[in-house]
Amino acid sequence: MWLKCFRFLILAFLSACIACCSHKPEKPAQTAKPAARRVVQITNASNDTVLLPIDRAIKRFLRDQWLAGGISVAVAYKGRLVYAKGFGYADTTSRVAMQPFHTMRIASVSKLITAVAVMKLVEEGRIGLRQNVFGPDGILNDSIYLTFKDPRMGNVTVYQLLNHSGGWTPRYGDPMFMPHAIARQTGKPLPVSMKDIICFMQTKSLHFEPGTGSNYSNFGYGILGEVVAKAAGMPYEQYVQKYILSPFGINDMYLGHSHQQHRFPTETAYYEADTTQVADYTNANIAATRAYGGNDIHTLGSAGGWIASSVDLVKIALATDGFDNVPDCLTAASIDTMVQHEEPFDPIGWRTTASDGSWFRTGTLSATTAMLARLPDSICYAVISNSANHRGTALAAMLRNIMNDAVHRVAQWPDTDLLRDDSQWQEYKGKLGKE
Repeated sequence: MWLKCFRFLILAFLSACIACCSHKPEKPAQTAKPAARRVVQITNASNDTVLLPIDRAIKRFLRDQWLAGGISVAVAYKGRLVYAKGFGYADTTSRVAMQPFHTMRIASVSKLITAVAVMKLVEEGRIGLRQNVFGPDGILNDSIYLTFKDPRMGNVTVYQLLNHSGGWTPRYGDPMFMPHAIARQTGKPLPVSMKDIICFMQTKSLHFEPGTGSNYSNFGYGILGEVVAKAAGMPYEQYVQKYILSPFGINDMYLGHSHQQHRFPTETAYYEADTTQVADYTNANIAATRAYGGNDIHTLGSAGGWIASSVDLVKIALATDGFDNVPDCLTAASIDTMVQHEEPFDPIGWRTTASDGSWFRTGTLSATTAMLARLPDSICYAVISNSANHRGTALAAMLRNIMNDAVHRVAQWPDTDLLRDDSQWQEYKGKLGKE
């Protein structure tokens, strides 16, 4: 009897071993597409000693600002990606190190992407910069948009939305961040859509005559997402991916989501300084932090909803910088229209464009800080962090200052191009001089 029991135990043990050896581990939370992995494999080139000023600056910034997560940095010089590195963590819980391929929310840097999409449609003759957005002859002339309290809303143009002169201020709050108030006042169910937000704002008066002043407006860029969709005949995200991003070899950018369980495969975790509980955008009875459920990232969309890697942001900068190193995706006239402006009006897409040729676009959300820059000496850089601290929007300005100083401490840029194996990007660059 004992012999049979012994044999049974041996067989059970062997079966368990076989089962254990044949068990396939779960797919890691953070994975990268082949193109992204190639960037990581050749990032050792970023360890060139001449690039140490950037390393030191970012490490010091992470330490001094007490940022819990990490930072991704990419720098291009004369059309070549010469630096791509991650610092800190993409996910502190699972100890996943930040890498250049990791994607993060880029907040208002999304507005530059939207502006490029609008200018592309203008070049194609599908819309006009001076064309009215609302009213019977406007772009958004659907029946739901034809009733507005303030008749001046019918005078708002595409150009005014682009340069923040549409007539709105945050006097009564930013409608892109008040879903519960909008749901209560309109009777719409949560979550509210961009269409719901526009219909809600049509019941309000403008704060100034369109085109006579400028006040930063997330709502204006939210409307532009609907303008792009209407003019293109497809959803805003789909148009941007197909006609703006894909030609550059950017295939890992999406409109983000709000909850942690809906992160994309390469998307990082987020770390916010203020974890005060607020109502979830989907349900007023559910508590959430602003980083995870408090803000409706997807509906923020064209105003601040994209996720991207620092490398992909640099590609966008190179394709819109006006330099001859890489072909631009817009005409010189369109790029000039975007950056030339008179006070008090803002540039188009960019946050600031200085007379010396320095262009900057910042983005800030709870647990997100992003920066994209184009400098006059053929340098473009992108920095994204999955963390924030008590400094809020001032953190992006600090990041700009330390990066500007760091890149100008590089005595000589290496001859390498970290994107040399990215065939899609090389194909795009190959268009130079052929158009």
